[in-house]
Amino acid sequence: MNPRGPSPVEGDGRRPLGVLERFLKGQPRKRAGEVCEMCAADIADHPHVVNLESRTLMCTCRACYLLFTSRAAGGGKFRAVPDRYLYAPAFELTAAQWDELQIPVRVAFFFFNSSLDRVVAFYPSPAGATESLLPLESWQSLADVNPLLAQLKPDVEALLVYGQRGAGFDCYIVPIAACYELTGVVKRRWKGFDGGQEAWQDIDAFFTGLRKKSREVSGRGGT
Repeated sequence: MNPRGPSPVEGDGRRPLGVLERFLKGQPRKRAGEVCEMCAADIADHPHVVNLESRTLMCTCRACYLLFTSRAAGGGKFRAVPDRYLYAPAFELTAAQWDELQIPVRVAFFFFNSSLDRVVAFYPSPAGATESLLPLESWQSLADVNPLLAQLKPDVEALLVYGQRGAGFDCYIVPIAACYELTGVVKRRWKGFDGGQEAWQDIDAFFTGLRKKSREVSGRGGT
């Protein structure tokens, strides 16, 4: 992820002018991902917050992250991304249903965009996350047979689908950050028309890791 630079939050008790103070003292700038984008505290493994206006992910420390676990916090502009990974082997998705969704590849993610007040679909491509037109009727028919989709947290969680070649579809509920991590893998590794062997090896490896960290849910509608 390429941060857009710290965006201090006033009143959080973590000296929001710290970034400016370091600049004036001539201290070297931290590399991307090493500081909280809200208060400039040092971070290693860290949670994320979504800026709903710019639709960007922000790397944050735990303290700043917790400020936005409530949907009303920050005037509704920021929202904490949960750390929930679910694998749904009983998710009902057929090849015919996938074709109705009009996704040109067999990897895509879906989430509810509160600004647009609708579900949107994206697929990873060499150009980044590419939006696909999502027929409302097709999505609704999928939601009707998979009550698990009603549990998706708007803006911050997604249904991530991987249609393995010659097999069915693996379906996950993941933090939106995981979808952009996958997009980064594709963007870096994709070559030519079909992506190339190395790209697909990395995609397979991504989903192998995702499966290991995900909790399996029984049935189509819950845990």
